[in-house]
Amino acid sequence: MERTYIKDLKAQAGQEVVIKGWVDIRRDQGKLIFLDFRDMTGKVQGVILPNAKEAHDVGAILRPEWVVEVKGKVNPRPPKNVQAEKMNGDIELEILSMKVLSKAQELPFELGTDINIDTYLDYLPLTLRAEKQRAIFKVQTVIITAFREFLTKEGFTEFQAPKLIGEDAEGGANSFNIEYFGHTAHLAQSPQLYKQIMVGVFERVFAAGNVYRAEKHSTTRHLNEYTSLDIEMGFIKDHTDVMNMETKFLDHIMKELAAKCSAEFKLLKSEIPVVPEKIPSMKLREAQKIIQKEYGEDCSKEPDLEPQHERWLCEYSKKTWNSDFIFITHFPISKRPFYTYEDEDDLGYAKGGDLLFRGVEITTLAQRIHDYDKLVASMISKKLDPEKFSYYLQAFKFGMPPHGGLGLGLERLTAKLLNLENVKEATLFPRDINRIDSLLSSNKPKQDL
Repeated sequence: MERTYIKDLKAQAGQEVVIKGWVDIRRDQGKLIFLDFRDMTGKVQGVILPNAKEAHDVGAILRPEWVVEVKGKVNPRPPKNVQAEKMNGDIELEILSMKVLSKAQELPFELGTDINIDTYLDYLPLTLRAEKQRAIFKVQTVIITAFREFLTKEGFTEFQAPKLIGEDAEGGANSFNIEYFGHTAHLAQSPQLYKQIMVGVFERVFAAGNVYRAEKHSTTRHLNEYTSLDIEMGFIKDHTDVMNMETKFLDHIMKELAAKCSAEFKLLKSEIPVVPEKIPSMKLREAQKIIQKEYGEDCSKEPDLEPQHERWLCEYSKKTWNSDFIFITHFPISKRPFYTYEDEDDLGYAKGGDLLFRGVEITTLAQRIHDYDKLVASMISKKLDPEKFSYYLQAFKFGMPPHGGLGLGLERLTAKLLNLENVKEATLFPRDINRIDSLLSSNKPKQDL
């Protein structure tokens, strides 16, 4: 008999089926044994009746996370046991026989219980199986799929950017250096330079991939490896075209999440935000005046926003415009990367900025310099050697349109959408200053293998 996926069991009512999956929960009630099974499509309750001796013998030894093949009959649940709000809450599987495909050792804790972040990460191959974690990463999958779908329909071409580079987009700061056949290479902090080169090929491009920052942060919002969703688009008027494109693809993502992940948001007690037709926007200097007026802190001489400032501005945006999102533009050009375009009508400030969402910056965007001579001059002004960027500069020697783009942190977006306290919870296998899978330095005894 062929396998039936758990999500399809209702269509097999009254019939015998075979399912395969994990034992999620086991409950003994007198002579009855109840087992919840899960596979990649969902969960179902099974029951072993006293007369099913073969199944009873196997069921007596089953424990959570054992992998099994189950033959059973799909029956309606007794009316008093119906749980209409749950998947398969009105049916159960009368278990006729079972085969153990793989045993599991005794679990160190019950899946789904509250544990600290270090324990969660130490046992990640196990803890990722919990319902909450599966929900987080289903949401993340829908985000990245929707991102790709929308941009493809808008005429963007996806490309795969290299992760090993000779010079990084920020000029060498905070990069991981590696030995490369007798030379020093870097892990890419961003696909920035390659995005710009590809604008000269396809006009509109996007990339989704890992980037690396050798920053010695140990916070709830920083990672040393994360997934960056990047776009770059040619023939723009200015940075506002990039802002408008982001507004549209965020709206598409939220609508896809509403259509496909309502159960996950309900489980995680979060709400899918509404993206305004036009996300509120203000210059940094305006934002700093609001911070002083509304919250009493003078940060007018600062070239950037502190985390508390970002939280205040999102609070203000929600209160004033009922928007979870706000763009802050026109940061000092001196503090932005060499390829950032200076506003001709607001000298000293960049045509670009950040998108803040629920208290955190999730996107950096800008118009880029497309003129070769201005780009070289910008490099020199920031004490960079144009010779080291000669490969990249070729694109600008041979004609580049006005263009701009953005980078959005997938894990930060996921964490804020789901109100997770730590971005590591929205990262499958987080890397930070203290950990690459295992802690880099610890007095804890090694786990048994």
